[in-house]
Amino acid sequence: MEPLNAARSQEAIPLPENQEPSTHFGFLTVPEDDKVRWVRRHFNTVACKYDFMNTLLSFGAHYIWKRIAVRMMDLREGDRIIDVCGGTADLALMAAPLIGPSGRVFLYDINWAMMKTGIPKVAATPYAQQIHYIQGDAEKISFDDASFDAAMVGFGIRNLTHMEEGFKEMYRVLKPGGKLMCLEFSEPVTPWFRFLYDFYSFYIMPAVGKVLGGSRHAYTYLPESIRMFPGAQRLKEILEEIGFEKVSYRRLTDGIAVVHVGRKG
Repeated sequence: MEPLNAARSQEAIPLPENQEPSTHFGFLTVPEDDKVRWVRRHFNTVACKYDFMNTLLSFGAHYIWKRIAVRMMDLREGDRIIDVCGGTADLALMAAPLIGPSGRVFLYDINWAMMKTGIPKVAATPYAQQIHYIQGDAEKISFDDASFDAAMVGFGIRNLTHMEEGFKEMYRVLKPGGKLMCLEFSEPVTPWFRFLYDFYSFYIMPAVGKVLGGSRHAYTYLPESIRMFPGAQRLKEILEEIGFEKVSYRRLTDGIAVVHVGRKG
């Protein structure tokens, strides 16, 4: 398992002059301008089986994590929420009953294939009139300042080219006192469990992805992108640097997933 640890510990190497800026797509280094296309291709590939594979690979735990995360937002009747990188609408559907008929959730995602996959799921619930869809770039959210009471992002922020820009945009569109919730994968804190998780992530998950999801590479990207994402404490610091206040986090399932919450001052 040492190659995995080595990949995580690599430091950024300064770019030669005149070389275009680069970023990570999993462990791959790609030009910044290309990452959106890489991410779009990835989610186009997995969209039709996204919910099924998430449930299978997490043994259903992702639903528990999402319910806990939404409850931590302390939503109220009539709240307006933006669900950034909202995908197939799991978080939106969990938030809708808490904000009542007068509340609204605006599901905001750059990938239409993902949103399209979730539309029938939403249409089959009593909350279809509360959930609206906008296709757009999370680093340039197409809403005015102070438009929302809450912003949430679940398992999507690590796919942005510039994560901080996405958080800054969420800060901008929140009303003063508005709440932020970020649910994202991380790494287990217990060493023996981390070893098992690494083995499962880098060997079992891609194999299952190839057989049942139709793409080994798509399910190799997932654990790689998790390993490149900031740890829980560092992410808390990033949110505070952007301006969020009262930032806290809760580890779930020994740290496989982490919920961060904060407020706009």
